Amino acid sequence: MKVVVLSLFFAVLPLLAEAQNAQTGDAGLAWSPAKSIGMFAYPKNHQSSDQQLKDESECYGSAKQNSGVDPQAPPPAAPSAQQQQAAQKAAAQEAAKETPKGGTVKGAAGGAAGGAAIGAIAGDAGKGAAIGATVGAMSGRRHQRMAQQEAAQHAAQQTAQQQQQTQNQANAQYQQQITSFKRAFSACMDARGYSVQ
Repeated sequence: MKVVVLSLFFAVLPLLAEAQNAQTGDAGLAWSPAKSIGMFAYPKNHQSSDQQLKDESECYGSAKQNSGVDPQAPPPAAPSAQQQQAAQKAAAQEAAKETPKGGTVKGAAGGAAGGAAIGAIAGDAGKGAAIGATVGAMSGRRHQRMAQQEAAQHAAQQTAQQQQQTQNQANAQYQQQITSFKRAFSACMDARGYSVQ
């Protein structure tokens, strides 16, 4: 019996509170400009919810005009994956242009000289030079490709770091703007008799 009475009491309690709010006309603020920016305004002088909503709306507009910041505007977007890939590809191509050229020729010349020396000892300098040139050219080409790959990787890393740095700066600037807006809003609400947190 006690359980039934307690259950009924807890079921009726919210309905009584709603009825009382409807009689007084003070249903509270479901949405407010302060809440939309993550702040809470508490009336110091027993202002009604209608008056508080009016004051918040006016202070919101005033803060927007005085600070030049619209908190409803989206924050700066990070570069898309396609933009990042395009920037990294361009950096890699630029790095490839700057790597030394002629690795194949230099390798072939060095290989031919070494092969000729070894071939002279074996009795056929021409054959040794030809083999040395082939091996040297392959080695030179491989070293050149490795240098280009390393340069491309380094350029891609630098590009990614620069993009991250730019995004961090944009986010920091956006946060400073929001803080400026909140200070302007708080000052206006404080002047109208509200405690804002």
